[in-house]
Amino acid sequence: MKTYVAILRGINVSGKNKIKMDALKSSFSRLGFEQVHTYIQSGNVVFSYPESRIENLEKLITKQIFEDFGFDVPVLILSEDQLANIVENNPFIGKENIDHQFLHVTFLKEIPSDVDEEKITSHLKAGEEFVISEGVVYLYCPHGYGKTKLTNNFFENQLKVSATTRNWKTTQKLLEMANEI
Repeated sequence: MKTYVAILRGINVSGKNKIKMDALKSSFSRLGFEQVHTYIQSGNVVFSYPESRIENLEKLITKQIFEDFGFDVPVLILSEDQLANIVENNPFIGKENIDHQFLHVTFLKEIPSDVDEEKITSHLKAGEEFVISEGVVYLYCPHGYGKTKLTNNFFENQLKVSATTRNWKTTQKLLEMANEI
């Protein structure tokens, strides 16, 4: 068995695409996934399953959510190793004057083919920083994520890839949960 983390985009946001975590857990269990655990209401699921192609798992989960809840939800799957690599390589960890409560990770569905960092940089507010790495954007927003222009939608538009963002605490918790399976 291999451990995976599913990060769903756009559920339980502003009263739209509502899914109770117990129902989501049941949905995953019906697919034959084992040791299914959810974390907070924003669509984070850790589970184990025999090794499989991530693209196949994403399609399977997307289809099941549509069948069970009636709407399409973008699903991004990471293996435990991929998530560990993302956490381990955060360039802001250990950097002076970085408050971890203002760190975020934007997970990218695929590696962008064209990145105009100058254009992205032109939208930074004082103190904000970002680093685009393989499959993620590490983001530091010292004024709060709610006040930055560097939102999930912004990166999707700039990078032309589907994405979903989690704060650093959630990212670390998902890895912790994956390690416990």
